[in-house]
Amino acid sequence: MTAWIFGMLLPVGAGQDQALEPAGNSWRETFEQLLDKYCRPDGVDFRAWYQSATDLAAIEFVTAGIASEEIADAGREVRMAFYLNAYNAWILRKILDDYPVDGPGGGGFVGRNLFFRAKSITVAGKRMSFDHLENEIIRPEFGDPRIHFALNCASASCPPLYRKAFRAADLDSVLDALASAYVQGNPEGLQIDHSARTVRLSRIFEWFREDFSRRGGVVSFINQYRDVPLPDGYEIRFQEYNWNLNQSRLSAEDDEG
Repeated sequence: MTAWIFGMLLPVGAGQDQALEPAGNSWRETFEQLLDKYCRPDGVDFRAWYQSATDLAAIEFVTAGIASEEIADAGREVRMAFYLNAYNAWILRKILDDYPVDGPGGGGFVGRNLFFRAKSITVAGKRMSFDHLENEIIRPEFGDPRIHFALNCASASCPPLYRKAFRAADLDSVLDALASAYVQGNPEGLQIDHSARTVRLSRIFEWFREDFSRRGGVVSFINQYRDVPLPDGYEIRFQEYNWNLNQSRLSAEDDEG
């Protein structure tokens, strides 16, 4: 019934605004279409998304589906995929609700703290915060450090937002691929300075060191996902985390072009 009502409310003849027609889709299918439409190699095109009334309504449809879905009896992979999607979809929804912003919570420490700790989202019928979803559900229930490369908090230093909805069938291979991409080809994840004999890691590896200890520790974990292991004897340091919005620059360049 909700999907039918949503479809009836979609605007007709919205110019070049291509409707996603979520009335015929599940929330996962709609979410995947949105990700494909607005995710870029350098971030999310929030500007274009914000300008589309149809697609703002579509992300509301997605989060409404997440809020009402019943997963108590689902298997481990199904639940894990669901919660990863829930976190990422609600982050996008909240950013778009407040857009334009400099980062989650406005970019400043106080606003960011409120953004992540306020009980402002509903997941599987329960009102909660992003902090609760990540640290009281996802991390303890699944005990898998790879989730840190799947969750995206809309910050520039986050691992890139996965451009598809997570699904149980291929979740393990997808998580492996995301972990590998972050520690092999992403400077936000890892930088090696051979002249200074230093490895500079994302703060993720410092903040969640306990999670990586389950896989032999930070260096051991990283080496599992690199073609070439980290150099022996190099000093480990941590980068400053960039909390600026992971806004794609491509739309701005298009506007200027």
